[in-house]
This record gives sequence, C-alpha cells and structure tokens, in this order.
Amino acid sequence: MTARTPILQAERLTRNYRIGSATVAALRAVDLTLDAGDFVVVQGPSGSGKTTLINLLGLLDRPDGGRVLLDGRPVERIGEEERADLRRDRLGFVFQTFSLVPVLTAAENVAWPMALRGMAAAEARRRSLALLGRVGLEARAEVRPDLLSGGERQRVAIARALANEPPLVLADEPTAHLDGASAESILDLMAALNRERGTAFLVATHDPRVVARARRRVTLKDGRLEGEGPSA
Repeated sequence: MTARTPILQAERLTRNYRIGSATVAALRAVDLTLDAGDFVVVQGPSGSGKTTLINLLGLLDRPDGGRVLLDGRPVERIGEEERADLRRDRLGFVFQTFSLVPVLTAAENVAWPMALRGMAAAEARRRSLALLGRVGLEARAEVRPDLLSGGERQRVAIARALANEPPLVLADEPTAHLDGASAESILDLMAALNRERGTAFLVATHDPRVVARARRRVTLKDGRLEGEGPSA
C-alpha cells in the first residue's frame, strides 16, 4: 500500500481565550493529520472549537501550546509575511460569510489571489474565467457579490479558494445560511474537486449533509477531540 503524504498536522494544539477575568480553553491538546486527497469533516456543536481549529490550521491565528506543521515544517514561529505567503500559495479558504470583496466583480474576486502572487493580469483573468466556468458561474463573471445569491457567492468563494491551486482547502461552515438545493450543489462541487483534482478538504460543520460526504470525520466537544473514524 502506498504511504499517504501529510499536508497539515496539528500536534497537541491548544488555544485559550480571556473572557473578563476568566480563561476559557477553546482547544485542548488536539492532534490531527490531513493527508493529500483527504476529505475530512470536523463536527461538533457550536462552541466546540471548530472555528478555532480552522483558524489555527489555516495560519490565521497562533496556538498557546502545541504546534502546526505544513508540509512537514513547523510554522508557529515564522513571521507574519511568510505566513501570509504560505496561506496564499498552499491553502485555500471558504468561509460561511463568503468574505468576498464587495466592490470587485466575481471574476476580479477570483483573480485577486493570483494577482497577489504576481501573475500577469491577462493570465489571471483567463484563469479566473476558467475557474468560474468550473463552478458554473462564467456567465456571472462581471456581477458584484451583492447581486449574487448565497449559493452563487459561495461558488465564487470556492473558485477563489482554488485560484492558486492549493493542495488543501479549509472550509468553515460552508453550507450555513444556504437553502437545501444550494447546499447540495456546493457539496457536489467539493466532492468532484476532491475526486477529480485530488484537492484535500477540511470542513468544519454541524451539518449532517456535509458529514455524509466526508471520507473521514472527527468530533470536537468542549475543545477536545473525542473520536475519529470513516464517515457513516
């Protein structure tokens, strides 16, 4: 059997927050490994630590204890500029609030990460249109986010997440606030990208429809990893 290649690893990951005079443990010594081609769901109730875990693994926050390894390299002590470069080049993000730039068109939103990497405008434009076509939105390329439906905005967010061809996409409640048909369409797209392109996904959710699509699932409760196994 061919050995799987770890992309992202959490080792004894711990994060605490101060709320008034109290210290609240959001994550408690969590271990997790994401391999190439994985589709992993982190499930658990609101407040269980899912978003905190996504933020730490996505290099958007720093842990109070433990460490994160990206491509086998510890990253918790590297500077902010290098962390930003790693996020841009190695990771894609899909948030429940979409986080699209409101003054940019769909095509411009998708092209933005490529521009940050120094790609020529014409090539970034060509690739952004191809990505929008991949998610079924090429005809909406010149439309701003405020004129798109929730499902369309999430498709733009997925296209943007894939702009620099990252090996791993982190998604935080990607089906939140979407109707049933839009949610299923987004899940179909993520499953197809995982199957056809080998893009790995780590999805934080409490949506059973998402859990059903995963190859692996882990459960967080009160900041602790309680169990892991194949999706039911």
